[in-house]
Amino acid sequence: MPHPSRDTAVNPDIESLQHAMERVGYVADEAIATAVFLAREMRKPLLIEGEAGGGKTELAKVLARLLDTELIRLQCYEGLDVNTALYEWNYPRQMLRARLAERDGRSASEIESLIFSRDYLLERPLLRAITRRAGPAVLLIDEIDRADEGFEAFLLEVLSDFQVTIPELGTIRAEHVPHVILTSNRSREIGDALRRRCLYLFVDHPTLEKEVRILRLKAPGATEQLTREIARFMQALRRRRLSKAPGVAEAIDWAQALVRLHRPHLDVDAVEETLGCFLKDRHDIDDLDRAGIEALVGDARRIEA
Repeated sequence: MPHPSRDTAVNPDIESLQHAMERVGYVADEAIATAVFLAREMRKPLLIEGEAGGGKTELAKVLARLLDTELIRLQCYEGLDVNTALYEWNYPRQMLRARLAERDGRSASEIESLIFSRDYLLERPLLRAITRRAGPAVLLIDEIDRADEGFEAFLLEVLSDFQVTIPELGTIRAEHVPHVILTSNRSREIGDALRRRCLYLFVDHPTLEKEVRILRLKAPGATEQLTREIARFMQALRRRRLSKAPGVAEAIDWAQALVRLHRPHLDVDAVEETLGCFLKDRHDIDDLDRAGIEALVGDARRIEA
């Protein structure tokens, strides 16, 4: 008995999400749309890894636009501490209020109750996402790989319960669990515990046809010839040994620059004049000599079979 044929039709929910994402400016393949859909429906954090400039951060912005909600962004960096990410007390206001209370003859316990209240709390991104009352926000934890392992452990605890304890106020629980997207450029390995807590998506450089679609959307002033030539040029360039391979963000910048320079197609001079749009490392620029540019332009302008 022959095996039944496998149904390869795209799930209608995923297809609908792809169209919605494209309407707000993001070209998503089936894998990306599926990951976003499942993260939204299962209310699980989504960890997105990939090279810089691949559209990871933009995914969070697109999700916030689709859900018509606030995007709250925590930009990670080396040395990021809990206070910066969660909350701080407004010490100048507290000191001023304490002096006024002392002048009014308030007791020490009364002053303490006054100044350690929500009125004097400065909410940082994590706490803002937890305490938001107008529905769930999209919480973007950007470049988590730049934060240290200690902060990662703290973040895991927050993402597990969506509650935090402030000694002076007690435990604050999320009124609405936020949609969480974490991004990583893979500068260091993310711990297994955090990975297990999240759904996972790897965003690679786009295929030729996907890059063409992205450029049509993001640089509508470019001719079809220029759009395809840029996409083929970038595909060939990424196959070279580079310190910093250009992402789709650089391809978009370059296309928009060439439109402003009124270039209808690629030529060697145009590429030489605009190298800084897509190569962001001095050694990569120095290594790409005129002969190399001529070869890349030749490949880009070659008529496809």
